[in-house]
Amino acid sequence: MAWNEPGGGNRDPWRGGGREQGPPDLDEVVRKLSDKFGALLGGRRGGGNSNNSSGGGGVPGSGIAGIGLIVAIIAVVGWLIASIYIVNEGERGVVLRFGRFLDTTMPGPHLRLFPIDRVEIVNLEQRRFREIGYRSGSGGARQPAIRSVPKEALMLTQDENIVDVRLAVQYQIDDPRAYLFNVLDPESMLVQVVESATRETIGKSTMDFVLTEGRSAIVGDIQKLSQRILNQYATGLQIITVVLQDAQPPEEVQDAFADAIKAREDEQRLKNEAEAYSNEVIPRARGQAARRLQEASAYKEQVVAQAQGETSRFNQLLAAYQKAPAVTRERLYLETMESVLSQTSKVLVDVKGTNNLLYLPLDRLFKSHEAPSGAVGAPLSETLPSGSAPSVDGSAAATRLRDLSRSREVR
Repeated sequence: MAWNEPGGGNRDPWRGGGREQGPPDLDEVVRKLSDKFGALLGGRRGGGNSNNSSGGGGVPGSGIAGIGLIVAIIAVVGWLIASIYIVNEGERGVVLRFGRFLDTTMPGPHLRLFPIDRVEIVNLEQRRFREIGYRSGSGGARQPAIRSVPKEALMLTQDENIVDVRLAVQYQIDDPRAYLFNVLDPESMLVQVVESATRETIGKSTMDFVLTEGRSAIVGDIQKLSQRILNQYATGLQIITVVLQDAQPPEEVQDAFADAIKAREDEQRLKNEAEAYSNEVIPRARGQAARRLQEASAYKEQVVAQAQGETSRFNQLLAAYQKAPAVTRERLYLETMESVLSQTSKVLVDVKGTNNLLYLPLDRLFKSHEAPSGAVGAPLSETLPSGSAPSVDGSAAATRLRDLSRSREVR
């Protein structure tokens, strides 16, 4: 028979035993919990007769005291948990009491007065990155999309040209207190300061200097000027590096500037080629000039020495002529005739006083005269072939030549 059928009695399984029971008493529950926590804390336990209700209001009072103790313990534990904070390595904790700066704590565990103290954790070793003149984003799986910001990138140079400058600034926090309290938005301040310093530096430089050899110098000037301005504003930021990502003319005139740069490169190339040619020709010309000067000096010394030798020879000949004029004159005449006749192709034959028929082989005489050997200028008896020489000896020929010269002198 079911428990709720008629005649079955009131057999509610949740009330047990078929007895009618009401809801549990709240005071009883509080008392039991108080007894348990009192036992844990070593306090006085409840009375031995737990079902004794003769105490009247004693049980409810002890329950409220136990609840208060539990709440107090929980509050103390929660306050301790909320008051303890840990600062990691490379960070600093800035403690604020009622919103006012109190202290800067180093890495490690610390205690604060919660809730009147608030702690701001600032990472000093983290290096932050800001882009000026462009923004980079994920344009795809492989290529990042770079978007230009003309308001920041376009700048005016000293020669009144416009250049598109893109910078990447890497910085970190140097002073946590200044970073939190002196400036409302330190990152925006950093961007504005670097942009202002860049405009000042670019405005003092020409466009050719910015686009070519002046990149490193410009980056160094921008970093120094920006850091000096940030220190004046006490932002608590320190610039680590400034990288010049790109510096080029605006897109509208890039083709014209590319042509100008190409022309400049061609000019420089031609100058280099001209310098190379000059370095090759000038030393050669200097060598030739030095060689000709040396040849002229040698020729001068040769001519002077030859003239001095002829002068000395003439003086000696003059002294010999003064001692024996006739002999010297005859010797000079013979030497002169010998030197002249040795270089001519004419043949003189004196046939006076003889009827002998002479046969002179002129072709062989000419050949012997043209020969490079020592036969040139040889006596006639040596140049004539055997059997065809005249029947006169050398002394007779010399006598006849001497008579011929004397007859010429008489005439």
